[in-house]
Order: sequence, then C-alpha cells, then structure tokens
Amino acid sequence: MPRADFYLIAKPRFRGDLLLLVCELARRAFESGQPTLILARSAEQAAQLDEKLWDFDAAAFVPHQIAGDDDDAITPVLIVAPGMQTPDRALVINLRDDIAPGSFERVLEVIPDDEAQRAGSRERWKAYKSAGMDTAKHEM
Repeated sequence: MPRADFYLIAKPRFRGDLLLLVCELARRAFESGQPTLILARSAEQAAQLDEKLWDFDAAAFVPHQIAGDDDDAITPVLIVAPGMQTPDRALVINLRDDIAPGSFERVLEVIPDDEAQRAGSRERWKAYKSAGMDTAKHEM
C-alpha cells in the first residue's frame, strides 16, 4: 500500500534550511538504492537544491541532476521543476503545495517550521488519507 510520510522541521539544525533536510532524505534514499524524484516548488528552488546536494556534507555523494536531459533515466536523484514531465519513480520527495502526482510507493512531504506554510500540509494529509494511503508524521 502506498505511504505518505510527513517530515515536520523541529530540530534547530533544519530550521530555516528546509533544503538541508531534503538533502538528508535524498542521501538516505540513494544509500538505500531507491531512485528518487524531488518535486521542487520552482525552477529557482530546483537550482538551489542542485547546488546544495553538492556541498551539504563533504563526506556525502548523492548523484543527482535537474530533470531535462538524456541522463534522467539513469540519475538516482532527479530534481523536477514545475512544468517538467518525468517518468514516475517509487519514491517522491514533494516540496510543492499540491499532492504528488503520478504513481509511487512512498511520498515524503517536507513541511517547513513556519505555521503559515503548514496549512497546505494538512490538506495534503487529508488527500493522501482519502486516497487510501497510510500516513505518518516525523519530527526532524
């Protein structure tokens, strides 16, 4: 059964740096051999995440790129800006306001520590639940 995990930023390490948590989740996915899509909110956020994945941890290597070229199918972590079409993958990290589209086994919703930005996450929780998905909350 598909699953939606909501990661709420709580730890000082991730406050004010949502993309650091996304990098950590992408690293875990890569290390466990799960091809991953990261659905960025904007082309600007996709570019910021692309940069951050190179330097968030000197000891980490997470093969990734922004979607849009011939290597998309073989790149373990694919960053998708709005408007780009990519094949579905089993794991999706969603940074957008809407629920993740397509077919997947698991979606990770990364929720900022700002209360105003959390409102949409409650609607996505309800949407995933009504679609019959298991849901879980994790404080990070």
